[in-house]
Amino acid sequence: MQFGADHGGYELKEKLKQYYDEKLIFKDFGTDSLESVDYPKIAYLVADSVASGECESGILICRTGIGMSITANKVKGIRCALCYNEKVGILCKEHNNANIIALPADMISFEEAVNIINNWLNTKFAGGRHEIRVNMIER
Repeated sequence: MQFGADHGGYELKEKLKQYYDEKLIFKDFGTDSLESVDYPKIAYLVADSVASGECESGILICRTGIGMSITANKVKGIRCALCYNEKVGILCKEHNNANIIALPADMISFEEAVNIINNWLNTKFAGGRHEIRVNMIER
């Protein structure tokens, strides 16, 4: 598991790292403070790590999750889903086999983030007709 956040997602990332400290093995790609950073740099670090196989999944966090998800999806092999509730966290894995999720720190609570992550991690890709569609995504 990879974590990456810009300054807008830093506080949520730190709380999640503390919560998952003994539950998951993860790598933190930053940022390490509230100082302004360029979110694409962090999104690319996490996405490249997942795309290369270094890690099988990642979590990106910024204020809205939008910039992180757009950037991550520029990397071949990445299927990053913006997850703003538990149901989206389940369906993005079940139907789209999302290998990265982006969380909107300004729009969800810590508890909601944990529920989204746990459901995403515990959901299996359904395959079948969904696999056919997922295979159509990359050009």
